[in-house]
Amino acid sequence: MSLGKARFQGLRQQAVSIAATLFGLLLLTFVIGRVMPADPVRAMIGEDASQETYEQVYRQLGLDRPMWEQFAVYLKNVATGDFGTSIRTGHPVIQDILHVFPATIELATLAILLGAGLGIPLGVLAAVNKDRWQDHAIRVFSLMGHSMPIFWTGMLGLLVFYAWLGWAGGSGRMDFFYTGEIPTPTGFLLIDSLLAGRIDIFLSALRHLILPALLLGYASSAYITRMVRSFMLDQLGQEYIVTARVKGLSKRQTIWRHAFANIRVQLITIVALAYGSLLEGAVLVETVFAWPGFGQYLTSNLIIGDMNAVMTCVLLVGVIFIALNMLSDILYRVFDPRTR
Repeated sequence: MSLGKARFQGLRQQAVSIAATLFGLLLLTFVIGRVMPADPVRAMIGEDASQETYEQVYRQLGLDRPMWEQFAVYLKNVATGDFGTSIRTGHPVIQDILHVFPATIELATLAILLGAGLGIPLGVLAAVNKDRWQDHAIRVFSLMGHSMPIFWTGMLGLLVFYAWLGWAGGSGRMDFFYTGEIPTPTGFLLIDSLLAGRIDIFLSALRHLILPALLLGYASSAYITRMVRSFMLDQLGQEYIVTARVKGLSKRQTIWRHAFANIRVQLITIVALAYGSLLEGAVLVETVFAWPGFGQYLTSNLIIGDMNAVMTCVLLVGVIFIALNMLSDILYRVFDPRTR
């Protein structure tokens, strides 16, 4: 088989796999929307509406049709970019999500940069100093980050760094008196404030962002540290490490150029999954800090039974993880030529 033909078959198989995954995700999202105990009709018309009104809206929503027909309509609507209208806001759901999602991306991106920047070197340091005091201290540090409830650390952080020391901003993305002072074409407040030339708003947004990002980054670093330590211990026990030292390579070169280089592919997966978890799992932090992001949007709509919004949020989370897995596959080929 020629190389070009093999590559074509590989791409075709990947495309089929992605299409099957997306179809399964759509089916799962649809089933979740139908088995949830919330009644979308009551959420729309209220509890005091008459039975006649209820039945009329029930038919208008197509809930009287067979399940397979409802699913076909759902697929058609999704294919055309129609995810329905939010009961809570009265806006198209996709418009609401595009409005709130940049806040979560901004928070999660800074958090994963802090988490990976702290977790990777700590994991390497713990592995190199296995069973020494450095290893024990790092393992305790990671265990605390993994075990402490994020809502508890969030409230404690607000109490200490906002109320007591005054170092961090309070709730929201910036001080309330800056609201509406700059246009937000990107939705990323740090970028928009710089584009508008408002350093004061940039600093205010950074003060509000840094504390929740640090807390999420600490939780992510705990997971990353443990995984990096495990991967490095496995590599440091291999024979090629002994050979490298015998050949005269320094300890630093052996650790970073050889052992660490061989865990980069695994590390890509760990960081990608941690980032995806931050994007969809920052609900408690966004609630504690009144952060107007994706997690808070999902929670508020789930409480009132706004199934159009909930189903779209669930679908988006699945798409995020599919995209991150695809990105990981691409990066595998960059960092490990054997996977090409």
